[in-house]
Amino acid sequence: MVSSGGQNGGVQTEPPPTTEPEIRTLSSSVVYSDNWSRLRRDEIERADGSKGTYAVVERDNFALIVPAENGGFHLVEEYRHPLGRRGWSFPQGAFPNGQTGTPEELARTELAQETGLRAGKLTRLGLLAVAHGMANQYGEHWLATDLTQGEPDLEPEELGLRHAWVSREEFETMIRDGRIVDSATLAAYALLLMAERRGEVRLESYSFDMPDAPDVPPQ
Repeated sequence: MVSSGGQNGGVQTEPPPTTEPEIRTLSSSVVYSDNWSRLRRDEIERADGSKGTYAVVERDNFALIVPAENGGFHLVEEYRHPLGRRGWSFPQGAFPNGQTGTPEELARTELAQETGLRAGKLTRLGLLAVAHGMANQYGEHWLATDLTQGEPDLEPEELGLRHAWVSREEFETMIRDGRIVDSATLAAYALLLMAERRGEVRLESYSFDMPDAPDVPPQ
C-alpha cells in the first residue's frame, strides 16, 4: 500500500536496545524527500577514525500479514514500478499521513483494505529489518487466522491490485518459479515455519473440497 499525500504516519514499536554506535554521524542532510521516503546523506566517522559518507533511505515501519486459511494463503498481486512487472506477495503497508497506531491495528487495517478479509485472530511472528545496509525501515510480521470475507477498500495507488487464495504447495511453487520475489513475503514465511516448528502455531491442513485455486500464471 502507498498512502496518498503527506509523509506516512508512524507505527508504534518497541525501540531496540540502546548501544553505543560504532559509526559516529558528524552531519546529515536530506538529499531527496517525497510523500513516502527520504534519502539522507550522512558524513560519518568510523571507530578507527577514518571518515566517509553513508546514504540512508528513511521509510516508516510497516505491517505484513500472512492470511492463512484451508491449508493455504491469501495473496495480493499488483504492478511494482521499480521492478517493471507485476508480483505476488502477502498484504502489507504503512499508515497514511496523519495516522498512527499499534502494529496490530495497522495489520488489521491493511488486511481489510487490500483483501476485504477480517481476522478473528492475529499472531505476531516477529520484527525484521527490511534492508539493514541501506534503510531504517522495520516490518512487523503477523499471522491472520479465523478469517471472514468483506469488501476491500483499495487506495488510488493500488489500482489493478487483485487478491487470490492459493494452496501452500502452490505458494512454494510460485517462489521457485519467480512469481513471488518479495523478500518480506519470504521472510514472513520463514518466521511462520519457525513458529510451526516450535509448536507455537498449528495451521489447518488442506481441504480437498476447496474450489480450484485461481489462475496465477508465471510472469
